[in-house]
Amino acid sequence: MERLTPVVQKAPGHWQIGTVARIKRETPHVKSFRITLPMWMPHLPGQHYDVRLTAPDGYRAQRSYSIASSPLDEGEIELTIDRLEDGEVSPYFHDVVVEGDQVELRGPFTSYFVWRGERPVLLVGGGSGVVPLMAMLRHRRRTMPELEMRLIYSVRTGEDVIYADELGDDAVLTFTKSAPEGWQGHRGRLDHELISEQPSAFLAGTAFLCGTNGFVEAAAQLLLETGLPAEQIRTERFGPTG
Repeated sequence: MERLTPVVQKAPGHWQIGTVARIKRETPHVKSFRITLPMWMPHLPGQHYDVRLTAPDGYRAQRSYSIASSPLDEGEIELTIDRLEDGEVSPYFHDVVVEGDQVELRGPFTSYFVWRGERPVLLVGGGSGVVPLMAMLRHRRRTMPELEMRLIYSVRTGEDVIYADELGDDAVLTFTKSAPEGWQGHRGRLDHELISEQPSAFLAGTAFLCGTNGFVEAAAQLLLETGLPAEQIRTERFGPTG
C-alpha cells in the first residue's frame, strides 16, 4: 500500500497574520508599513505580497503590494502603500491601521521582475512605481555597494517624492508638475535628453521599469530608441485599484 506524505503548506502560498511594527509617512498620500511575520522567508528584490482584508459580513478584498525592504531584513517586510480614494484596501491601511495591529498576507510572489545581481542596472520609476525599485536599491547598497545602479524617478511635485530622505546620489529626479524652489535639475516627463544624460554603462545593462501602463510604455520606448535590447528591459505595471 502506498503511503502518502502529508503536505505542510508554507509561505508563499499560505495566508499568515503579520503584526504592524512601525508606520512611516512618506508623503501626504503614501505610508510605509513595517510588518513582522511569523512565517518569514527571504524574498528577491522586486517581489510582492498579497494583502487580504475580511469584513464582519465575510466580504473580502485583496490587493498586491511590492516589497520595499531588503531581503536582509530578517523576520519582517516593508510595504509602501499609496492611498487611493476609491480603493478598498489602501484607505483602510491609511485611516485605520495603527502600530500593533495585525494584517493577513501571503507571499512573496513573482519571479520575472526581480533583481538577481545583474550589472549594471538602470531603474526607472514613476510615482509609487519606485517601491520595488527601492528594494533593489536598498539591497544593492548593503550587499554590492560597488555595483553601478542608477534610479531615474519621475514625480509630480516635491511633496510626492517617496523615500526622499534616502535616495541620495543614486537617484536622478524629474518633476512633471512643479519642482521644489531652486531646483536646477530636469523638469517634465521622461524624454530623450534625460535618458541620454545617463552614463553609457547604464544604457547597456539591465533596466527595470515600474509605473502606470502609460509611463512604462513611454519609458520602454525611450530605452529601445537608445539601442537597449528588448530582452534587457523588464517591466511591471500597476493599475488604479487599491
